[in-house]
Amino acid sequence: MVNRIDLYLRYVLLVGLLCAVNIGICQVKSKPVLPKGSLFIIGGGDRSPELIRELIQTAKLGTADYIVVLPMATEEPEASFEAIKAQLSAAAKNKIYNFNFQGERVNDKKWLDSLENAKLVFITGGDQSKFMKVVLNTPVYAAIHKAYEKGATISGTSAGAAVMSRHMITGNQLLDTSYRETFNKLRADNIEFESGMGLLDSVIIDQHFLKRSRYNRLLSALAAYPSYECIGIDEGTAIIVHGKKITVAGVSQVVRIADPKELKVGANHLITVEDLRFSLYGAGDQFNLK
Repeated sequence: MVNRIDLYLRYVLLVGLLCAVNIGICQVKSKPVLPKGSLFIIGGGDRSPELIRELIQTAKLGTADYIVVLPMATEEPEASFEAIKAQLSAAAKNKIYNFNFQGERVNDKKWLDSLENAKLVFITGGDQSKFMKVVLNTPVYAAIHKAYEKGATISGTSAGAAVMSRHMITGNQLLDTSYRETFNKLRADNIEFESGMGLLDSVIIDQHFLKRSRYNRLLSALAAYPSYECIGIDEGTAIIVHGKKITVAGVSQVVRIADPKELKVGANHLITVEDLRFSLYGAGDQFNLK
C-alpha cells in the first residue's frame, strides 16, 4: 500500500521531471536560427558588371525566380529603378519588379506577398532615413525579413547598405548642426542613429568609406556601441554575408574596426582608446563576425 509520503515524493519527482523537460524545450526554442538567405551590401558608387554578376550568382536565381527593387530611399524612384534594372537584366533573364511602397501601398497584400517570395531584393541608394520612414513598423519591414529568412538575397547600395544595420547611421552630427560627408570631429555622443532594418545584428555599416574618408564617423559609431563590429565599405565594393561569414567582392577595400580597449570619454566629449582591432580586406578575403 502506498502511503502519503511515497505519494508526495512521487509528486515532487514528477514535477521536477516536467520542469526539466520544459527547460530543455525552452533552451532548444531559444537557440538562434540564422536566416537561410544572404546579404549583398554594396558601398555605393559605380557597380561593375563583374560585381552585378557576383550578386546574381549569390542569389542563385532559378528560371521561375524574380527580383524586386525597392526605390523608396531616392527622390527619383523611376530613374533609380531603370538604372539597376538595366544592370540586372544584362546578367539575368529573370523578371524584375519595381515596388515603390509609398502611402497605402505599404499594406498592398499582393505586393507584400510578392516581396516575401522574391529571390533577390535590391534596395537603392538615396537617403536611408527616408527609406526607414516608409518601412519601419509596417508589413514591408516584416516581408523583407521573411524573404531573408526563407532564403532570399537582400542587397542594397549606399543608403541601401546603411539600412542593413539595427542601429543605422544617418550621417548627421549631433554636436554640430552642419552636415559634412566626413565628420571633422572625433567625439562621443556626436553621431546620430536611427532604427534600421536590423538584418545585421551587432554590426554597423558605413558606405562610400575610403572615397569619402569616413574614419571619424565609423570610430564615433564604435564609441557609441563598443561591443559591435563597425564595417566601412568602399565604393564599387561589397560584402557578402552568409550567416556569420563575410566575403569581400569588388574593386576596392573594406575596413573593419572592433574591440576597443580602455575606451574613455573625457572633457568636451573627446574619445580616447588604448587599442582596437583594425582590419583591411580586399576582393576574395573572408572573415567571420563575432
